[in-house]
Amino acid sequence: MAKTKSVYICTNCGADSPKWIGKCPICGEWNSYVEEIINTKLSATKSSYHSTENSKSKPLKLNEINIAEEPRIDVRNSELNRVLGGGLVPGSLVLIGGEPGIGKSTLILQTVLGLHGKKTLYVSGEESARQLKLRADRIQKSENPDCYIVCETSLEEIFVHIKNVQPDLVIIDSIQTISTETIESSPGSVSQVRECSASILKFAKETGTPVLLIGHINKEGSIAGPKVLEHIVDTVLQFEGDQHYMYRILRSIKNRFGSTAELGIYEMRQNGLREVSNPSELLLSQNHEGLSGVAIAAAIEGIRPFLIETQSLVSTAAYGTPQRSAT
Repeated sequence: MAKTKSVYICTNCGADSPKWIGKCPICGEWNSYVEEIINTKLSATKSSYHSTENSKSKPLKLNEINIAEEPRIDVRNSELNRVLGGGLVPGSLVLIGGEPGIGKSTLILQTVLGLHGKKTLYVSGEESARQLKLRADRIQKSENPDCYIVCETSLEEIFVHIKNVQPDLVIIDSIQTISTETIESSPGSVSQVRECSASILKFAKETGTPVLLIGHINKEGSIAGPKVLEHIVDTVLQFEGDQHYMYRILRSIKNRFGSTAELGIYEMRQNGLREVSNPSELLLSQNHEGLSGVAIAAAIEGIRPFLIETQSLVSTAAYGTPQRSAT
């Protein structure tokens, strides 16, 4: 039988310890150690993606490196293109996180269906193919004939499907549901998320195929799993908004290929997400002429100007001490 052992791993920096520690001695984070079961007999090389071309790299002189800029992939979504810095970079690894039900899968599926001429592989570990088909019909986008759907949670099987399909773009929904056989722990654990994302990163860099990862967030609002996940990926996008309102904001937390000051605005509708090219339409009320207590100011976020409306309401105080509150 394969021997197993229990170790405690820091979710912030990935350091391990044979026993639980209140404060991590490496990064100084409190209460970040979680228990993991590790199989010592299984090989850690089964889940790695082996390229059939040159697998060995050699050092190059600085002046020998070609700096010709690779053309970015236009995702046919102006708001997403803006946040990414001009489109998807070949071989990049992009992580999109957000609240449950905020519209992460809808945004990605809507983008994939509009990519005509690009072969895409949508790997779903949370929904069935029938659910994805129903969502695609509801979005009412022009269907991409080169969009492949597979429901799989095993990393080794995902790599088999990738080799068979040879896609131009891969979507993993979500990284917390993917697991590899080389680690004896449940999907979503620190070890599984770290090893699976590292193997996917190796595949993306070796083949030049961009990969979009959808990730969960914890109750604090940060990306679930180890902090190493955010260090591994090239771009971290946060999809946020209030589920009781129709508007969503896509902002960049980390971007190796562009600015993190840009943001995209969407409006959630029955047939998917609508791009809001003029943000002032949702920040200004329509009939404000002749009203007192309304002021409009200009602000800038990244390189986009916004017109923001401030409203003040005054009423008589029921008690002797009035109060002032702002929302």
